[in-house]
Amino acid sequence: MQKTGYIFFRFMVFLFSLVPFRLLYFYSDILCLLFFYVFGYRKKVVFTNLKNSFPEKSEEEILEIAKGFYKNLSDITLESIKGLSMSKKSLKKRYPVVNIDILDEYYERGQSIIGLAAHYTNWEWGVISFGFQFKHKSIGLYKPLSNKYIDNYVKKARAAWGMSLVSIKETRNIFEKEHDNPTVFFMISDQSPSNIKRAKRIKFLNQDTACLHGAELYAKKYNIPLIFGDVKRKKRGFYEVELSIFEDKPRETKDGEITERYMKKVEEIIKAKPENWLWSHKRWKHKKQYK
Repeated sequence: MQKTGYIFFRFMVFLFSLVPFRLLYFYSDILCLLFFYVFGYRKKVVFTNLKNSFPEKSEEEILEIAKGFYKNLSDITLESIKGLSMSKKSLKKRYPVVNIDILDEYYERGQSIIGLAAHYTNWEWGVISFGFQFKHKSIGLYKPLSNKYIDNYVKKARAAWGMSLVSIKETRNIFEKEHDNPTVFFMISDQSPSNIKRAKRIKFLNQDTACLHGAELYAKKYNIPLIFGDVKRKKRGFYEVELSIFEDKPRETKDGEITERYMKKVEEIIKAKPENWLWSHKRWKHKKQYK
């Protein structure tokens, strides 16, 4: 069954390599209609998350955000497949890091960095293109795909352009091995943690939220500065990534401070354009309500 899924996936990659972007977004509009009206993809999860996150918004406003979310989801789903066959030139044109030079000082002194981001707009093109846009060695911490054949293919495709994908289960080992080399460790930390007992609980989007704290843990352990990548969609199929120095001296921060600031930063970005976040994720599987 996994091999069948892999063959179908490779066929889709090939098919979308032939599809121009204008046609890609025509297909995306159809996929959006299927997601929302036909399949009702995780509709209950999406609407529950939105209503709990924005209790002040009307039913009409929630519906408008939900429709925008499904449009965003459809776009990034097809863009992710298309991205596996795009050229470096096309990716850099459509997904540039506009101020990457702010990292030159870290690179010149051989210092590693932790890159923070969120599941907001198209993060997949970043995983593909950062490997050749950054001077630092690029390592992405990720949750392996359930299909091992697709997982191996995606890892090899991204490694070819400089991005090494490492399972989150190997996070401790890879930091220990690579932190002395000029490396960017990319961590997207806005999902639900697997180990709830060790998670830090923060009020996020109006809800008590169990939060991943690995970025803070390793930043403080090895005194690695953190940067944040803010991804903005300029127009359909075109993005910009703007970097900012999130924390230059992590060991001087209080316990939990970095995680709290990260979640607040993500919350601000989501509130600006909520339709662009991944609302279909079961983010609050383990939560309690604030009174």
